[in-house]
Amino acid sequence: MKIRDFGVRAACMLGAFAAVAALAAPALAIPPIEPYDPPTTGSSTTTTPPFTTPNTDSCPQRTLPPPPIDTSEVPAPGEPTPSPLPVPSPAIGGERLGECGVVLPTGAPALPADISATSWMVSDLDTGRVLAAKDPHGRYRPASTIKVALAIVALRTLDLDDVVVGTQADADVDGTRVGIGPGGRYTNRQLMQALIMCSGNDAAHAIAAQLGGDEATVAKMNAVAKSLRAMDTRAATPSGLDGPGMSTSAYDLSVLFREAMNIPLFAELIHTEQVDFPGYPANPKIPGDEDHPGFPIANDNQLLYNYAGAIGGKTGFTDDARQTFVAAAERDGHRLVVTLLKADVLPERPWVQAARLLDYGFALDSAARVGKLPETGSEAVQPTVPLASPPPRADSTQVASEQPAHQGARVATLLAIPLVAVGLLLWGRRMMRRGR
Repeated sequence: MKIRDFGVRAACMLGAFAAVAALAAPALAIPPIEPYDPPTTGSSTTTTPPFTTPNTDSCPQRTLPPPPIDTSEVPAPGEPTPSPLPVPSPAIGGERLGECGVVLPTGAPALPADISATSWMVSDLDTGRVLAAKDPHGRYRPASTIKVALAIVALRTLDLDDVVVGTQADADVDGTRVGIGPGGRYTNRQLMQALIMCSGNDAAHAIAAQLGGDEATVAKMNAVAKSLRAMDTRAATPSGLDGPGMSTSAYDLSVLFREAMNIPLFAELIHTEQVDFPGYPANPKIPGDEDHPGFPIANDNQLLYNYAGAIGGKTGFTDDARQTFVAAAERDGHRLVVTLLKADVLPERPWVQAARLLDYGFALDSAARVGKLPETGSEAVQPTVPLASPPPRADSTQVASEQPAHQGARVATLLAIPLVAVGLLLWGRRMMRRGR
């Protein structure tokens, strides 16, 4: 079972090239690698066959996510199959959020085209106002977006300056790994960087070990969800790897993200483009092994680099969950959150679908609403929650103000493409042989 495609893992590795390229060619005017053009109408001009967004009017996911396509959710021998979570009645957030199709304010314009997400929602980060949605309480798998719940637990429990020694068990976890090695020394702050920026399952394992192990950590994550009235959510693993009973909804994911944004370090890390990550020593059990030096890691959220006003967010993918996404952006003093569940990379990449929905939400009347996020947990997020600036360069200077935003990352991407392509082909062939 795969937690993410190998191209997403490569996004973290591109940080190594960005560190060189941003210094070597800081003044080059490079266009975006994946340009996003805000739509001027509600229709698409693509020449490819039209795409039909999955219909959810009959509430197919009211109680359970879609059937799995692999064996990742088969309970261990002797373990029971989890029962479906109860469906709250009336629907949490308001009567209209109990609807399963598209939910729009009265008089709202047509939705943008090319949205493949089966379920989605747009809400106001500060007020909790829900602007628009599709199957908001439908139950789907979260993939790595459930790491938002893990981050809430960890950031409120662990000492960020404590040093953790990496283990072979960390290095051996399935799915996306940032590159923790046995004997490496990592602060909890660095583990959180790896978790939030690069979706490292090895980082999730190292964090969960400090919280009492996977089972205890999952229980803490589920307790947080319940306290926030995210009643469609049940974590089965700390990392988002699919497991028996795993579930969330577009509504719940918005609730969890809003709560996480009360934590300054979470808000900082989702907005951070690149940081340095420690290496680890040579393994004495491997003849000829040498010390493994540290390396830069980069944020894998493309919306952060390509959407004006992007605050940051979290990506996810498994074979059963498909593409999942939660992110926020700010425009004219308003901050909106968008969530996508069970999306695909066609007809547009998930971050582009999210951008179109954010554009739609920002264009709605300021009083438009179809529901509300619950007023539980921490106090409502205020616009003054600190966000991080892009990290300084190696010479301790900030990116020059006259340069286009994120230009260094784009330069790095162009320079890195030939090297990364070869590496991905070799790495992908190996992963296809052994699975993840």
